[in-house]
Amino acid sequence: MPTSYGQRDRSPVDQAADESDSDLDIDPHELDETAGLRDFSQDGRQSDVLAHHGRRGARRESAFAGRIPLRNLSARGTRASVIAPPTTVATSRPHPVGDSTGDEGLDSLLQDDPRDIGGSGEAGHAAQSDEDESPLLLGNSHEPSRPQTHKSLSQRLQLWPWLRSSGPRTTGPLASIERAEKAEDHFDPTATRTIHVGRPQSAKYPPNAISNAKYNAWTFLPLTLYNEFSFFLNLYFLLVALSQIVPALRIGYLSTYVAPLIFVLSVTLGKEAVDDLARRRRDTEANAEGYTVLQFSADPRKNISSRRRGPIRRFSGAGTSAIEGGPSKALHSEPGTHRGVGLPVASGEQDTTTTREIVKRSQDLVVGDVLKLQKGQRVPADVVILASYSSEISVTDTHPSLPSASNATHESSLFEDDTGTAGVRAEDLEVGPGDALPSDGASSDAANGSSGETFIRTEQLDGETDWKLRLASPLTQRLGAGKLGRVQITASEPERNINIFVGTIRVGTDTDRYSDRDDSGLVPPSGQLSDTSRRQSTEISSSPLTIDNTAWANTILASNSTTFAAVVYTGPQTRQALSTSQARSKTGLLEYEINALTKILCVLTLALSMILVGLERIEADGSGKWYIAIPRFIILFSTIIPISLRVNLDMGKTVYSWFIEKDQDLKGAVVRTSTIPEELGRIEYLLSDKTGTLTQNEMEMKKIHIGTVSYANEAMEEVASYVQQAFDDSGLGSTVGPTHKRSASAYGASLNASSTTRSRREISSRVRDIVLALALCHNVTPTTETKDGERVVSYQASSPDEIAIVRWLESVGLRLSHRDRKTIALESTRSSRTVIRVRILEIFPFSSETKRMGIIVQFVDGPGPDSVEDPGGEVWFYEKGADTVMATIVATNDWLEEETSNMAREGLRTLVVGRKKLSAARYAQFSASYRQASLSLRDRDRAMAAIVHDYLEQDLELLGVTGVEDKLQRDVKPSIELLRNAGIKIWMLTGDKVETARCVAVSARLIARGQYVHTIAQLKSKDVAQDALDFLRGKTDASLVVDGQSLALLLAHYREAFTSVAVLLPTVIACRCSPTQKAEIAQLIRSYTAKRVCCIGDGGNDVSMIQAADVGVGIVGKEGHQASLAADFSIEQFCHLPKLLVWHGRNSYKRSAKLAQFVIHRGLIISVCQTMFSIASRFEPIALYRDWLLVGYATVYTMFPVFSLVLDKDVDEGLAKLYPELYKELTEGRSLSQRTFFAWVLVSIYQGSLIQGLSQILVGVEGPRMVSVSFTVLVINELVMVAFAVTTWHALMVFSILATALLYLASIPFLGAYFDLSYVLTVAFLWRVLAILSVSLVPPYLLKVARRAWKPPTYRKVRGV
Repeated sequence: MPTSYGQRDRSPVDQAADESDSDLDIDPHELDETAGLRDFSQDGRQSDVLAHHGRRGARRESAFAGRIPLRNLSARGTRASVIAPPTTVATSRPHPVGDSTGDEGLDSLLQDDPRDIGGSGEAGHAAQSDEDESPLLLGNSHEPSRPQTHKSLSQRLQLWPWLRSSGPRTTGPLASIERAEKAEDHFDPTATRTIHVGRPQSAKYPPNAISNAKYNAWTFLPLTLYNEFSFFLNLYFLLVALSQIVPALRIGYLSTYVAPLIFVLSVTLGKEAVDDLARRRRDTEANAEGYTVLQFSADPRKNISSRRRGPIRRFSGAGTSAIEGGPSKALHSEPGTHRGVGLPVASGEQDTTTTREIVKRSQDLVVGDVLKLQKGQRVPADVVILASYSSEISVTDTHPSLPSASNATHESSLFEDDTGTAGVRAEDLEVGPGDALPSDGASSDAANGSSGETFIRTEQLDGETDWKLRLASPLTQRLGAGKLGRVQITASEPERNINIFVGTIRVGTDTDRYSDRDDSGLVPPSGQLSDTSRRQSTEISSSPLTIDNTAWANTILASNSTTFAAVVYTGPQTRQALSTSQARSKTGLLEYEINALTKILCVLTLALSMILVGLERIEADGSGKWYIAIPRFIILFSTIIPISLRVNLDMGKTVYSWFIEKDQDLKGAVVRTSTIPEELGRIEYLLSDKTGTLTQNEMEMKKIHIGTVSYANEAMEEVASYVQQAFDDSGLGSTVGPTHKRSASAYGASLNASSTTRSRREISSRVRDIVLALALCHNVTPTTETKDGERVVSYQASSPDEIAIVRWLESVGLRLSHRDRKTIALESTRSSRTVIRVRILEIFPFSSETKRMGIIVQFVDGPGPDSVEDPGGEVWFYEKGADTVMATIVATNDWLEEETSNMAREGLRTLVVGRKKLSAARYAQFSASYRQASLSLRDRDRAMAAIVHDYLEQDLELLGVTGVEDKLQRDVKPSIELLRNAGIKIWMLTGDKVETARCVAVSARLIARGQYVHTIAQLKSKDVAQDALDFLRGKTDASLVVDGQSLALLLAHYREAFTSVAVLLPTVIACRCSPTQKAEIAQLIRSYTAKRVCCIGDGGNDVSMIQAADVGVGIVGKEGHQASLAADFSIEQFCHLPKLLVWHGRNSYKRSAKLAQFVIHRGLIISVCQTMFSIASRFEPIALYRDWLLVGYATVYTMFPVFSLVLDKDVDEGLAKLYPELYKELTEGRSLSQRTFFAWVLVSIYQGSLIQGLSQILVGVEGPRMVSVSFTVLVINELVMVAFAVTTWHALMVFSILATALLYLASIPFLGAYFDLSYVLTVAFLWRVLAILSVSLVPPYLLKVARRAWKPPTYRKVRGV
């Protein structure tokens, strides 16, 4: 069976095996000095490859052949021959399973199974003789292997790991990340770990706990205090507070300066603690998820038997299953210790291990644990699949007319050898003791649902929507439950690349167990062991492991099966964690802007202090101590930089977060980082995931075109009528069935009876043709399970597109009832009779390189299996694929390009379908040539693709085009349109294929209708990359589609040039992106543009991107909460994002900006009053307002009215959505800029000068009367200024202003220490206060009214005010 049509992208291991200077090109003598030259021969002749290239070249080519991955194979097809039988490695001495020395782990890792080479299935499983065996395969040597005679110095001395390493060593999670980063470009498969399954490990590994927390008990205070005092505002007040320790600098009470600082820090640190505790609670929920784990313990009866001298009988015990190949209901266990786990016990053997199920929390899982996973469960750690058993109802039970699995085994292909495997002779297969031929074993497994196959969904890991096929090692698939405890896995070190895994799995035979056992279960004493038994007792069965045997953390088990898997990597060493960046503390842009403004205020304070000291020295002839006077003035003017600014802003952010979470239109919204809600109002770039974010990952067949007629929507009923007529009423349906079948020749004649006219009969024939082609050309397998007593049929496949097509076929009347490696059966939904049955001869799976898949089938004719010479069984080749590749394969036509373009404009994913009839002679020629090509060691994929092209892919009959829609999330189109109108540039970053991403971009309106789309894919040279950039520079209105390979090349060689062009484009779609590439793009835009970037996603593969963004938004996914937990804001649907940005983001930023301005104004105005008083006091550093007056002014007398501005809004929600252009103004930062800052500085200087100056003129320079007048005017002035700034009144605003005014009036009688209370009750006090207020307030208000009339703000225009 081929793995692809053309040359596929090889994994680093493949590439390493094919390069002469590779680290994997190891000479046997480098590992074992005693290893001799081995004969690589076939049919008695020395290998030409070895003779030409030498021993090293032969080993390299054999290694390359043995490492062809399985991940591109079909879901079913001929997988029996794909799963290689285990290698039996005979050693000269017993090797306990627990022996995990470094040399042995290295040897086991580098073993290559010769039967894991090459193609598969009838095409010829490239099982080679000794010519293809690696010198490192000890069990196949012609010379008896000898113990290894040397070890490295570190292994001899058993040095500690940290002594072996050179250079500093990092520990903990960061160490794993650093190792992964170093290994990303230099993957070293010889660095291994040995794992004893089901037993404690000799090495220590990190716990399997999810942690999104930023702090722990030891780092909370240091980190939070560092973050707080990194802001100049807090550092300034810390220095001011510390200065009060010096007696010469003390002004008033120490608590006046220390208490506000402590309060500010307490509020901020408390807020951080609450946020982090919330993260920990969410992590605890995820870590507490329960998983079923198999626990192994020694059977006490084994110890009893070992002490007996005579023969004894070992009883299997109650519940022990001895049925080979099928899931057992219970295992060997003591009463009350086991709940059935569903593992089989091998025939003829008795388990001596008690196995029971326990439930462990996710965080308690450790390396070596055996998990029992069911359909829909999340994989909690990186695992190796040991066994998988289907949970579906047997199809032959519900369809007695179908051939049984045993019969299906004999339904071989047309030119299959007698061995049952096409092109592979039995004598060419090396089968270890107890092993069966692949075809037989696989057929048996298929019959009872224990084929070892399972599907996983990886959208949470890499964003790809296609299901991935995973296989259990055949070595462990056939083991009993008690034997799993003797499994040993050698795995490579943790690696970031999710497509790389190298390892081996070994099962050692227990020397205490006897191999000679009769049918009665009697075991001979040790003295009566045969030579065969002694030899077998020292054997270790070994089998290679690849990426196809693994499931990484946060993938989802998709198959309706029970899967057993061993944990190999946990916690921070999983692929998911290594691809995820560490959480960082995010600070909003507004914080940095305010920090810059406080520095300006500090400079003003210092300048003002120096000026006053200079004037004082001129006035007093320099008699004062200037180095004391300057710090005292700085302390007096410290209110210019208000410490309450941080408190007000932090409290305001809490209010904004509360508004978001309580919004009824954003149900389920959670604010996880409450320090940056105003950042939602400054977004200029939105980077979005595709799967689960923009789409539902639910496909639906929307349209089918057959050349003359297009069917969609209600017209599908006409298709159903044609299907019913073809397969139910007369003709084919009544003759081709489970008991009465018609030859395929008659079938073909009936379909082509009217080929001359475009009549209704011709249309009916064309519909039947394409329906039959779609029903056969796929990799879908029906699964059956019972829910609530009812039989439920579902489908599983590697592509959701194919499932959508099969479901559509069922809706029009043709159901896929049965699918295994050899046969496909179709039944009519109306009559529930099997109407079509075919044998699968070849399957050519879909790959991203070939962009098509094909199948060769033979129609079954007659009540039993056909002979190879039966002319009745016609052979047909069906193929479907992308229009770009199928256009050159199908026969010439005049409508294909136009129709595919029309469907693409509608956002549909198109597939072109064709077919070709093959004669027996033609198929024989193809089969022989294809088998020969599959045995090639050089350019195998290219040779196989060439054979397929020459024999099959020539002038196919074009049957039609299908259009499948990937359902979008609710209201995605209007949401994207609104965000684009708001001035936000949207990028889509996905791990999916280029064609899929482009279709979704069109259907979601990311790409406008008629907009030019420039695609950059498969770039391999810098010259081509430069040409692409030059083209884009001249066409900045185009949308860009770029794949991950090309993106990596552009970022490596043209990083700045690519970024400068990409940020100008309206839309960029990056496909096949890894999680680290997504994060890199986000960081690149942030650093290059200095603009705010928002990233949104729903999967674990989006966590790095979300954490790298200025604002991370996570969508609660159907299958996981990783993105939601790691994000700053969590929502349930993409359509909630526009309101989050355009409404809540706008309000948060506008309110924070206004709040900051008033707090600064409040501090400036009182500092100006102090300056005027110091000038009038002959430049002496004397405080104007002391103690409570200073503290009360910034708190109870002004805080609540100023803080009430967080309730203000300039437009209502409807206008904000109706005019998204209002959002575009916020990105310019005009609400709080240096221009607005200096405007408020001028207002503060004007008002402060008049208030203090007129108070001193009207009352006098010194005395409590002047203080009472100036302070009263100061408080009322601030309350009125707040009222002037309100755009939309809220009841709480009115209440806060009136309540604060009444509170101040009520507190005057208690201010006798500062005021002249007798003077306050006079008319003279009243008219002076009113006069000063009018001069202070009226001019600024008139100026504001005139400015609105001259140049009204945008919000007043849309409101019509």
